Amino acid sequence: MACGFRRSIACQLSRVLDLPPENLIKSISAVPISRKEEVADFQLSVDSLLENNNDHSRPDTQVQARKLAEKLKCDSVVSEISTGQGTVNFKINRELLTKTVLQQVIKDGSKYGLKSELFSGLPQKKIVVEFSSPNIAKKFHVGHLRSTIIGLLGTGFQLFGYEEKLQSSPLQHLFEVYVQVNKEAADDKNVAKSAHEFFQRLELGDTQALALWQKFRDLSIEEYVRVYKRLGVHFDEYSGESFYREKSQEVLKLLDSKGLLQKTIKGTAIVDLSGNGDPSSICTLMRSDGTSLYATRDLAAAIDRMDKYNFDTMIYVTDKGQKKHFQQVFQMLQIMGYDWAERCQHVPFGVVQGMKTRKGDVTFLEDVLNEIRLRMLQNMASLKTTKVLENPQETAERVGLAALIIQDFKGLLLSDYQFSWDRVFQSRGDTGVFLQYTHARLHSLEETFGCGYLNDFNTACLQEPQSVSILQHLLRFDEVLYRSSQDLQPRHIVSYLLTLSHLAGMAHKTLYVKDGPPEVAGARLHLFRAVRSVLANGMKLLGITPVCRM
Repeated sequence: MACGFRRSIACQLSRVLDLPPENLIKSISAVPISRKEEVADFQLSVDSLLENNNDHSRPDTQVQARKLAEKLKCDSVVSEISTGQGTVNFKINRELLTKTVLQQVIKDGSKYGLKSELFSGLPQKKIVVEFSSPNIAKKFHVGHLRSTIIGLLGTGFQLFGYEEKLQSSPLQHLFEVYVQVNKEAADDKNVAKSAHEFFQRLELGDTQALALWQKFRDLSIEEYVRVYKRLGVHFDEYSGESFYREKSQEVLKLLDSKGLLQKTIKGTAIVDLSGNGDPSSICTLMRSDGTSLYATRDLAAAIDRMDKYNFDTMIYVTDKGQKKHFQQVFQMLQIMGYDWAERCQHVPFGVVQGMKTRKGDVTFLEDVLNEIRLRMLQNMASLKTTKVLENPQETAERVGLAALIIQDFKGLLLSDYQFSWDRVFQSRGDTGVFLQYTHARLHSLEETFGCGYLNDFNTACLQEPQSVSILQHLLRFDEVLYRSSQDLQPRHIVSYLLTLSHLAGMAHKTLYVKDGPPEVAGARLHLFRAVRSVLANGMKLLGITPVCRM
């Protein structure tokens, strides 16, 4: 895409360079906008054409760019060709740029950016993504930590549990039970022993232990579905690592049959991934009592998912503290003979620091969601510009979630960051509230002036610098999507949407729709409609539901 301009440039270059256009398309990039000066629309890095040359024979890129530019000609698409620092720059015919970009945005709708030639060569893939991974009967923790708590919970419920409370408020009651049994276990070794025995019975298939675990699991998932719905998240399958207790025994047998499993003097079973006894490369897969561990069950889960889905890629999204764990799991799959282990990928995320509600330290994700809604409602009530809303609670939650998501996705996923409620809820600046406000304001513009203007427009009415900057930015959307799809970092999309919102905000102050000549008003309305459409597309990709009033 980039509305076919990239391919048009590639075709002209291919004739001069004697290379297929497909080999050149990804070397042609849209130029980021500049507030200081008008820039070209696309550029070709000469360096990318010379990447196969060794360092000693590489010619001067500036000279090469100038020589290449001299061989190229302007045509009905390209109106100007120039050179920069090792680049050949292309300016698209302004009226063609305007008409093509705006028509493409409206025509492609939610697929705008995805129909690009950047994606055309990529095969369709089946991708399994494991994320969130809360514990059964443990409320969503904002850190998304995972641990095996079933044994303590089983013992705790037998000691402190009430069936009535379990049915009326399952996760709250089970959490209270878990806290209480943790305290008891710290003082009484018999409680800890009983918890361990319960987990062992579960692994061995004891009917009573299994029935209790199944009850906890069913009630937990019911509660999770409710909270996931608030986040706009849908899962195709719920299957935690404890689901694979039986298949984990098969993994141990397979490792043993290949001579990879070693017994220690303590009775545990390990795999030495270094082959020379390096303690940092030893992975324990079985306790001395024969029960499995987290790594064993993750191996079983990976094998089962490949059998079930025959995936092209499987992505695990967890906190960065599990980096070594997944390195070892993938390495073990390789030495077990599963070549598809190279298709498994860990995407780690950092730690959120300093997140507190007014009640104190945050423990549960649902507490955060409730706090977001409450604070956003109060913010909206204090603003004079807030519209009368049919469902203020729903709007507050959607705007609040946008604020949280943008705060979380602005930087590298791997980075830790300090959380600030005040910063998150700013209506100006680089925040999710600002994105929602921009979308709502542009929607209001369309509502106010209707769609009568949108049948056709005069491209000559959109040649102001503000209009051209917006059009150039819309042109770049496919590259941003492609980049995020390659490195799995949402920050590229976040940065793009924030820039688009700032451009729209500045244009809204100078490109008036009200009281202007119908031809000019119609063209500007068409431009703002395209901005809102792309803004909505990007927000939805990040898991944000755009609001139309706030």
